[in-house]
Amino acid sequence: MRLVCEVLLVNRSSLYYQPVEEDFEAETELKSAIDKIAGEFPRYGYRRITQQLKRQGIVVNHKRVARLMKEMGLAGKAPKRRVRTTNSNHSFARYPNRVAGLRIERPNQVWVGDITYIRLGEGFVYLAVLMDVFTRCIRGWHLG
Repeated sequence: MRLVCEVLLVNRSSLYYQPVEEDFEAETELKSAIDKIAGEFPRYGYRRITQQLKRQGIVVNHKRVARLMKEMGLAGKAPKRRVRTTNSNHSFARYPNRVAGLRIERPNQVWVGDITYIRLGEGFVYLAVLMDVFTRCIRGWHLG
């Protein structure tokens, strides 16, 4: 057999190769399970869907789930990007941090404040907060 394969320029392993038959019924069941999970959890990608399938007792490779999801046109919805509201590139004066390295031992020794804005349906409002660093209690706030 070796000599015949050498003459025909064929690998001996190709004589014993048996292609795997595709099981369309199992593939259809797996696709329906993937579709059900993707409908229930639209943000899930192939990794989480694979984990969910394994929890349900369906053992499947993550690459197969990714391929089937691609065939089905499913993709996890990415969360919305958060709007960056801090602008550190400005021409305003920068003040030194006088609290850094300070040993805070009692209430009302150091208060810190912050101002932020909250977006509402028709605009936004500012929120100013004062907090005691030692107790972490809010000492005052104003919304306007």
